[in-house]
Amino acid sequence: MKAKLAVLVSGNGTNLQAMINAIQFGLLQADIAVVVSTRPHAYALERASQAGIPTVVVARKSYPDNEAYSEALLEVLAPYAPDLILLAGFMSVLSDVFVAHYAGRIMNTHPSLIPAFCGSGFYGDKVHQAVLDYGAKVSGASIIFVEPGVDTGPIILQEAVPVYDTDDVNSLAQRVLKVEHRLYVRAVEYFLAGRLELRGHRVYITPVEGGEK
Repeated sequence: MKAKLAVLVSGNGTNLQAMINAIQFGLLQADIAVVVSTRPHAYALERASQAGIPTVVVARKSYPDNEAYSEALLEVLAPYAPDLILLAGFMSVLSDVFVAHYAGRIMNTHPSLIPAFCGSGFYGDKVHQAVLDYGAKVSGASIIFVEPGVDTGPIILQEAVPVYDTDDVNSLAQRVLKVEHRLYVRAVEYFLAGRLELRGHRVYITPVEGGEK
């Protein structure tokens, strides 16, 4: 039986599209059981609809705090029994109760090399602007397991991306996004293959026979 994924979104959904494409091309042996959005007009919902994936809108503004919102998400996700939850541009902080319920089964992506340019207030173009303002010579993408806190979870995969003198926010964002899509799919592939081992705050990737990763 194929693994069941749930994808939580808030915006354009390019990482969702990367997962849809990977499944269609046979790179991931999984099905996306549901896409849940914080916003009713997120384009990610259209991407899901075009792929025949069930969608649910749980509007963040309808709940007084993250705890109440996360409780609503737990109720929505329960019937789908996801094996893995993917945050894909999801603009809400999950409660400790939610994270504990799906411990070791929630992934997120961040457009920098954690622990640099991450944490509260660092999201989307704000990350890339901060990288440029600081004069950093490299940025990158990070895939993590979600734990309580913002961008504090164990790192699964990272890859550096050069920052050029001619970069603006858009050009840097596009270069990072391409790497982000590829890394996120690979992290899910490793999870589905049982190759990720979480020990404390470190993620170990089990090599395949022959030593390749």
